[in-house]
Amino acid sequence: MAKERIVSQSAQVAEREAELDPRLDPHVLEIRPRALAEYVGQRALVERLGIALDAAKARGDTMEHVLLHGPPGLGKTTLAHVIAAEMGTKAYITSGPALTKAGDLVGTLTKMEAGDILFIDEIHRLPASVEEYIYPAMEDRKIDFTLDTGMHARVVTISLKPFTLIGATTRAGLLTQALRSRFGIAQHLEFYAHADLVSILVRAAGIYGMRGIQEDAFDAISTRARGTPRIALRLLRRVRDFAQVRSQGLADAKTVASALQLEGIDARGLDELDRKYMRAIADIYGGGPVGVEAIAATLAEDSGTLEDVVEPYLLQIGFLARTRQGRRLTKPGADAIGFTLPGAPETLES
Repeated sequence: MAKERIVSQSAQVAEREAELDPRLDPHVLEIRPRALAEYVGQRALVERLGIALDAAKARGDTMEHVLLHGPPGLGKTTLAHVIAAEMGTKAYITSGPALTKAGDLVGTLTKMEAGDILFIDEIHRLPASVEEYIYPAMEDRKIDFTLDTGMHARVVTISLKPFTLIGATTRAGLLTQALRSRFGIAQHLEFYAHADLVSILVRAAGIYGMRGIQEDAFDAISTRARGTPRIALRLLRRVRDFAQVRSQGLADAKTVASALQLEGIDARGLDELDRKYMRAIADIYGGGPVGVEAIAATLAEDSGTLEDVVEPYLLQIGFLARTRQGRRLTKPGADAIGFTLPGAPETLES
Protein backbone atom coordinates (compact mmCIF):
# COMPACT_ATOMS: atom_id res chain seq x y z
CA MET A 1 0.00 0.00 0.00
CA ALA A 2 1.37 3.39 -1.00
CA LYS A 3 2.17 5.66 1.91
CA GLU A 4 0.03 8.69 2.48
CA ARG A 5 1.04 11.95 0.81
CA ILE A 6 -0.07 15.51 1.33
CA VAL A 7 -1.47 16.74 -1.96
CA SER A 8 -3.86 19.43 -3.07
CA GLN A 9 -7.61 18.92 -2.94
CA SER A 10 -7.84 18.88 -6.74
CA ALA A 11 -5.17 16.20 -6.93
CA GLN A 12 -7.02 14.10 -4.36
CA VAL A 13 -10.21 14.40 -6.41
CA ALA A 14 -8.32 13.36 -9.54
CA GLU A 15 -6.82 10.35 -7.77
CA ARG A 16 -10.23 9.24 -6.48
CA GLU A 17 -11.72 9.51 -9.96
CA ALA A 18 -8.79 7.67 -11.52
CA GLU A 19 -9.27 4.89 -8.98
CA LEU A 20 -12.92 4.58 -9.95
CA ASP A 21 -12.08 4.68 -13.66
CA PRO A 22 -8.50 3.55 -14.43
CA ARG A 23 -8.98 4.47 -18.09
CA LEU A 24 -8.96 8.16 -17.31
CA ASP A 25 -5.81 10.04 -18.17
CA PRO A 26 -4.62 12.54 -15.51
CA HIS A 27 -4.55 15.29 -18.15
CA VAL A 28 -8.18 14.52 -19.05
CA LEU A 29 -9.17 14.66 -15.38
CA GLU A 30 -7.73 18.17 -15.09
CA ILE A 31 -9.69 19.35 -18.10
CA ARG A 32 -13.05 17.88 -17.09
CA PRO A 33 -15.51 20.46 -15.70
CA ARG A 34 -16.42 19.90 -12.06
CA ALA A 35 -19.85 21.53 -12.12
CA LEU A 36 -22.72 21.88 -14.56
CA ALA A 37 -22.11 25.64 -14.75
CA GLU A 38 -18.61 24.94 -16.12
CA TYR A 39 -19.87 22.60 -18.83
CA VAL A 40 -19.55 24.12 -22.31
CA GLY A 41 -21.98 23.21 -25.09
CA GLN A 42 -25.01 20.87 -25.19
CA ARG A 43 -27.17 23.71 -23.87
CA ALA A 44 -30.53 21.94 -24.14
CA LEU A 45 -29.20 18.92 -22.27
CA VAL A 46 -27.48 21.04 -19.62
CA GLU A 47 -30.72 22.94 -18.99
CA ARG A 48 -32.74 19.74 -18.64
CA LEU A 49 -30.17 18.20 -16.31
CA GLY A 50 -29.97 21.39 -14.27
CA ILE A 51 -33.72 21.33 -13.65
CA ALA A 52 -33.69 17.64 -12.77
CA LEU A 53 -30.72 18.07 -10.42
CA ASP A 54 -32.21 21.08 -8.62
CA ALA A 55 -35.53 19.28 -8.20
CA ALA A 56 -33.88 16.11 -6.88
CA LYS A 57 -31.76 18.05 -4.39
CA ALA A 58 -34.77 20.05 -3.21
CA ARG A 59 -36.68 16.82 -2.54
CA GLY A 60 -33.69 15.09 -1.01
CA ASP A 61 -34.14 12.42 -3.66
CA THR A 62 -31.85 10.68 -6.12
CA MET A 63 -31.45 11.83 -9.70
CA GLU A 64 -33.57 10.07 -12.34
CA HIS A 65 -31.90 7.45 -14.52
CA VAL A 66 -30.31 9.09 -17.57
CA LEU A 67 -29.58 7.76 -21.06
CA LEU A 68 -27.04 9.68 -23.16
CA HIS A 69 -26.56 8.72 -26.79
CA GLY A 70 -24.48 10.14 -29.60
CA PRO A 71 -21.08 9.85 -31.29
CA PRO A 72 -18.01 9.14 -29.11
CA GLY A 73 -16.04 11.97 -27.52
CA LEU A 74 -18.91 14.38 -26.87
CA GLY A 75 -18.78 14.33 -23.05
CA LYS A 76 -21.01 11.47 -21.87
CA THR A 77 -18.52 10.26 -19.24
CA THR A 78 -17.80 13.84 -18.19
CA LEU A 79 -21.50 14.45 -17.60
CA ALA A 80 -21.65 11.41 -15.31
CA HIS A 81 -18.84 12.88 -13.17
CA VAL A 82 -20.52 16.31 -13.20
CA ILE A 83 -23.85 14.85 -12.05
CA ALA A 84 -22.10 12.97 -9.24
CA ALA A 85 -20.28 16.14 -8.17
CA GLU A 86 -23.51 18.16 -8.23
CA MET A 87 -25.25 15.52 -6.09
CA GLY A 88 -22.25 15.22 -3.75
CA THR A 89 -21.88 11.49 -4.44
CA LYS A 90 -19.48 9.10 -6.15
CA ALA A 91 -19.48 7.92 -9.76
CA TYR A 92 -18.71 4.27 -10.46
CA ILE A 93 -17.58 3.79 -14.04
CA THR A 94 -17.89 0.56 -16.02
CA SER A 95 -18.90 -0.57 -19.50
CA GLY A 96 -21.28 -3.06 -21.07
CA PRO A 97 -18.58 -5.46 -22.30
CA ALA A 98 -16.95 -5.48 -18.83
CA LEU A 99 -20.13 -6.76 -17.17
CA THR A 100 -19.90 -10.31 -18.46
CA LYS A 101 -21.97 -11.95 -15.73
CA ALA A 102 -24.62 -10.95 -13.22
CA GLY A 103 -22.17 -11.14 -10.34
CA ASP A 104 -20.15 -8.27 -11.83
CA LEU A 105 -23.19 -5.98 -11.70
CA VAL A 106 -24.34 -7.17 -8.27
CA GLY A 107 -20.88 -6.59 -6.79
CA THR A 108 -20.87 -2.97 -7.95
CA LEU A 109 -24.44 -2.17 -6.97
CA THR A 110 -24.17 -3.58 -3.45
CA LYS A 111 -21.15 -1.43 -2.54
CA MET A 112 -22.75 1.81 -3.72
CA GLU A 113 -24.05 4.31 -1.18
CA ALA A 114 -27.34 6.19 -1.42
CA GLY A 115 -27.35 8.66 -4.31
CA ASP A 116 -24.24 7.25 -6.01
CA ILE A 117 -23.97 7.17 -9.80
CA LEU A 118 -23.43 4.02 -11.82
CA PHE A 119 -22.19 4.94 -15.30
CA ILE A 120 -22.30 2.17 -17.91
CA ASP A 121 -20.57 3.06 -21.15
CA GLU A 122 -21.51 1.12 -24.31
CA ILE A 123 -24.66 0.03 -22.52
CA HIS A 124 -25.99 -1.42 -25.77
CA ARG A 125 -23.38 -4.17 -25.38
CA LEU A 126 -24.73 -5.43 -22.05
CA PRO A 127 -25.22 -9.22 -22.18
CA ALA A 128 -28.89 -10.21 -22.02
CA SER A 129 -28.22 -12.22 -18.85
CA VAL A 130 -26.95 -9.07 -17.11
CA GLU A 131 -29.60 -6.76 -18.53
CA GLU A 132 -32.32 -8.81 -16.83
CA TYR A 133 -30.88 -7.81 -13.45
CA ILE A 134 -30.82 -4.13 -14.41
CA TYR A 135 -34.62 -3.86 -14.66
CA PRO A 136 -35.56 -4.58 -11.00
CA ALA A 137 -32.50 -2.65 -9.84
CA MET A 138 -33.64 0.48 -11.69
CA GLU A 139 -37.32 0.22 -10.79
CA ASP A 140 -37.55 -1.56 -7.45
CA ARG A 141 -34.02 -1.09 -6.05
CA LYS A 142 -33.55 -4.79 -5.57
CA ILE A 143 -31.96 -7.76 -7.29
CA ASP A 144 -33.18 -11.35 -7.15
CA PHE A 145 -29.97 -13.35 -7.37
CA THR A 146 -30.11 -17.13 -7.97
CA LEU A 147 -27.63 -19.27 -6.06
CA ASP A 148 -26.70 -22.81 -7.13
CA THR A 149 -28.63 -24.72 -9.78
CA GLY A 150 -31.10 -27.53 -10.09
CA MET A 151 -32.83 -28.83 -6.97
CA HIS A 152 -30.44 -26.85 -4.75
CA ALA A 153 -31.23 -23.53 -6.43
CA ARG A 154 -32.51 -20.73 -4.22
CA VAL A 155 -33.28 -17.09 -4.87
CA VAL A 156 -31.79 -14.41 -2.66
CA THR A 157 -33.31 -10.91 -2.80
CA ILE A 158 -30.73 -8.17 -2.33
CA SER A 159 -32.00 -4.70 -1.45
CA LEU A 160 -30.13 -1.78 -2.96
CA LYS A 161 -29.66 1.78 -1.82
CA PRO A 162 -31.19 4.46 -4.08
CA PHE A 163 -28.86 5.10 -7.02
CA THR A 164 -28.83 6.70 -10.45
CA LEU A 165 -27.93 4.74 -13.55
CA ILE A 166 -26.42 6.75 -16.39
CA GLY A 167 -26.17 4.78 -19.60
CA ALA A 168 -24.13 5.92 -22.57
CA THR A 169 -24.23 4.53 -26.07
CA THR A 170 -23.10 5.46 -29.54
CA ARG A 171 -25.79 3.21 -31.05
CA ALA A 172 -29.11 3.86 -29.35
CA GLY A 173 -30.94 1.74 -31.92
CA LEU A 174 -29.33 -1.41 -30.51
CA LEU A 175 -30.86 -0.89 -27.05
CA THR A 176 -33.81 -3.07 -26.19
CA GLN A 177 -37.08 -1.20 -25.77
CA ALA A 178 -37.44 -2.69 -22.29
CA LEU A 179 -34.19 -1.07 -21.16
CA ARG A 180 -34.65 2.20 -22.98
CA SER A 181 -38.12 2.78 -21.50
CA ARG A 182 -36.74 2.65 -17.95
CA PHE A 183 -34.70 5.84 -18.30
CA GLY A 184 -36.46 8.98 -17.09
CA ILE A 185 -34.22 11.28 -19.15
CA ALA A 186 -32.98 10.34 -22.61
CA GLN A 187 -30.94 12.85 -24.62
CA HIS A 188 -28.96 12.83 -27.83
CA LEU A 189 -25.62 14.68 -27.69
CA GLU A 190 -24.95 16.86 -30.71
CA PHE A 191 -21.64 17.80 -32.27
CA TYR A 192 -20.23 20.98 -30.73
CA ALA A 193 -20.35 24.40 -32.33
CA HIS A 194 -17.08 25.97 -33.43
CA ALA A 195 -17.24 28.68 -30.74
CA ASP A 196 -17.83 26.12 -27.98
CA LEU A 197 -14.79 24.13 -29.06
CA VAL A 198 -12.70 27.30 -29.02
CA SER A 199 -13.83 27.99 -25.43
CA ILE A 200 -12.87 24.45 -24.41
CA LEU A 201 -9.47 24.81 -26.07
CA VAL A 202 -8.74 28.18 -24.45
CA ARG A 203 -9.50 26.75 -21.00
CA ALA A 204 -7.42 23.63 -21.68
CA ALA A 205 -4.47 25.65 -22.97
CA GLY A 206 -4.45 27.60 -19.71
CA ILE A 207 -4.41 24.37 -17.70
CA TYR A 208 -1.63 22.96 -19.90
CA GLY A 209 0.38 26.17 -19.44
CA MET A 210 0.50 26.95 -23.19
CA ARG A 211 1.35 30.65 -22.98
CA GLY A 212 2.66 30.96 -26.53
CA ILE A 213 -0.48 29.92 -28.36
CA GLN A 214 -2.25 32.53 -30.50
CA GLU A 215 -5.99 33.07 -31.03
CA ASP A 216 -5.87 31.93 -34.64
CA ALA A 217 -4.40 28.61 -33.48
CA PHE A 218 -7.51 27.88 -31.43
CA ASP A 219 -9.64 28.64 -34.46
CA ALA A 220 -7.53 26.37 -36.68
CA ILE A 221 -7.70 23.48 -34.22
CA SER A 222 -11.44 23.87 -33.72
CA THR A 223 -11.98 23.75 -37.49
CA ARG A 224 -10.22 20.37 -37.59
CA ALA A 225 -11.81 18.90 -34.45
CA ARG A 226 -14.87 17.36 -36.14
CA GLY A 227 -17.19 19.02 -33.64
CA THR A 228 -15.81 16.77 -30.90
CA PRO A 229 -14.13 18.00 -27.67
CA ARG A 230 -12.10 14.81 -27.22
CA ILE A 231 -10.55 15.26 -30.66
CA ALA A 232 -10.01 18.98 -30.08
CA LEU A 233 -8.06 18.30 -26.87
CA ARG A 234 -6.02 15.56 -28.50
CA LEU A 235 -5.08 17.88 -31.38
CA LEU A 236 -4.20 20.62 -28.89
CA ARG A 237 -1.72 18.28 -27.20
CA ARG A 238 -0.16 17.41 -30.54
CA VAL A 239 0.19 21.12 -31.36
CA ARG A 240 1.71 21.74 -27.91
CA ASP A 241 4.36 19.06 -28.52
CA PHE A 242 5.12 20.32 -32.03
CA ALA A 243 5.38 23.93 -30.88
CA GLN A 244 7.68 23.00 -28.01
CA VAL A 245 10.10 21.13 -30.27
CA ARG A 246 9.90 23.15 -33.51
CA SER A 247 8.92 26.73 -32.62
CA GLN A 248 10.06 27.50 -29.06
CA GLY A 249 6.57 26.96 -27.66
CA LEU A 250 4.92 29.50 -30.00
CA ALA A 251 1.84 28.32 -31.92
CA ASP A 252 -0.26 30.09 -34.53
CA ALA A 253 -2.50 28.85 -37.33
CA LYS A 254 0.52 28.01 -39.49
CA THR A 255 2.02 25.95 -36.67
CA VAL A 256 -1.26 24.09 -36.28
CA ALA A 257 -1.35 23.28 -39.99
CA SER A 258 2.23 21.96 -39.90
CA ALA A 259 1.70 19.95 -36.72
CA LEU A 260 -1.50 18.31 -37.87
CA GLN A 261 -0.19 17.64 -41.34
CA LEU A 262 2.23 15.25 -39.65
CA GLU A 263 -0.80 13.54 -38.09
CA GLY A 264 -2.43 13.16 -41.52
CA ILE A 265 -5.23 15.58 -40.66
CA ASP A 266 -6.30 18.06 -43.31
CA ALA A 267 -7.96 21.47 -43.00
CA ARG A 268 -11.44 19.91 -42.74
CA GLY A 269 -10.41 17.52 -39.98
CA LEU A 270 -10.39 14.46 -42.22
CA ASP A 271 -7.79 11.84 -41.36
CA GLU A 272 -6.32 8.93 -43.29
CA LEU A 273 -9.17 6.53 -42.43
CA ASP A 274 -11.76 9.04 -43.65
CA ARG A 275 -9.95 9.41 -46.95
CA LYS A 276 -9.50 5.64 -47.35
CA TYR A 277 -13.22 5.18 -46.67
CA MET A 278 -14.17 7.76 -49.30
CA ARG A 279 -11.66 6.45 -51.84
CA ALA A 280 -12.98 2.91 -51.40
CA ILE A 281 -16.52 4.05 -52.21
CA ALA A 282 -15.25 6.07 -55.16
CA ASP A 283 -12.65 3.79 -56.74
CA ILE A 284 -14.09 0.36 -55.99
CA TYR A 285 -17.83 0.99 -55.88
CA GLY A 286 -18.13 3.89 -58.34
CA GLY A 287 -19.26 6.37 -55.71
CA GLY A 288 -21.92 4.02 -54.29
CA PRO A 289 -24.38 3.01 -53.15
CA VAL A 290 -22.65 0.25 -51.20
CA GLY A 291 -23.30 -1.45 -47.88
CA VAL A 292 -21.14 -0.61 -44.87
CA GLU A 293 -20.18 -4.27 -44.44
CA ALA A 294 -18.71 -4.31 -47.95
CA ILE A 295 -16.73 -1.13 -47.23
CA ALA A 296 -15.49 -2.61 -43.93
CA ALA A 297 -14.35 -5.78 -45.68
CA THR A 298 -12.54 -3.74 -48.33
CA LEU A 299 -10.69 -1.69 -45.72
CA ALA A 300 -10.20 -4.61 -43.29
CA GLU A 301 -11.88 -2.48 -40.62
CA ASP A 302 -14.69 -3.23 -38.20
CA SER A 303 -18.04 -2.01 -39.51
CA GLY A 304 -18.90 -0.68 -36.05
CA THR A 305 -15.80 1.53 -36.13
CA LEU A 306 -16.85 2.97 -39.48
CA GLU A 307 -20.39 3.62 -38.26
CA ASP A 308 -19.35 5.16 -34.94
CA VAL A 309 -16.13 7.01 -35.82
CA VAL A 310 -16.02 7.76 -39.55
CA GLU A 311 -19.56 8.13 -40.84
CA PRO A 312 -21.11 10.60 -38.34
CA TYR A 313 -18.73 13.41 -39.30
CA LEU A 314 -18.89 12.70 -43.04
CA LEU A 315 -22.68 12.81 -42.79
CA GLN A 316 -22.55 16.03 -40.77
CA ILE A 317 -20.42 17.89 -43.33
CA GLY A 318 -22.43 16.51 -46.25
CA PHE A 319 -19.73 14.32 -47.81
CA LEU A 320 -21.69 11.09 -47.37
CA ALA A 321 -25.34 10.08 -47.79
CA ARG A 322 -27.23 7.03 -46.62
CA THR A 323 -29.64 5.77 -49.26
CA ARG A 324 -32.00 2.81 -49.18
CA GLN A 325 -29.43 0.87 -51.15
CA GLY A 326 -26.42 1.82 -49.03
CA ARG A 327 -23.79 4.53 -48.59
CA ARG A 328 -22.82 6.86 -51.40
CA LEU A 329 -20.64 9.91 -51.81
CA THR A 330 -22.32 13.25 -52.33
CA LYS A 331 -21.00 15.69 -54.91
CA PRO A 332 -19.08 17.73 -52.27
CA GLY A 333 -17.59 14.52 -50.93
CA ALA A 334 -16.59 13.37 -54.40
CA ASP A 335 -15.14 16.78 -55.22
CA ALA A 336 -13.07 16.68 -52.01
CA ILE A 337 -11.15 13.64 -53.27
CA GLY A 338 -11.18 14.61 -56.94
CA PHE A 339 -13.75 12.02 -58.05
CA THR A 340 -16.48 12.55 -60.64
CA LEU A 341 -19.78 10.93 -59.74
CA PRO A 342 -21.40 8.96 -62.58
CA GLY A 343 -25.04 9.78 -63.37
CA ALA A 344 -27.60 11.51 -61.19
CA PRO A 345 -27.65 11.19 -57.36
CA GLU A 346 -30.09 8.76 -55.78
CA THR A 347 -33.02 9.60 -53.55
CA LEU A 348 -32.08 9.82 -49.89
CA GLU A 349 -33.78 7.90 -47.14
CA SER A 350 -36.82 9.62 -45.76
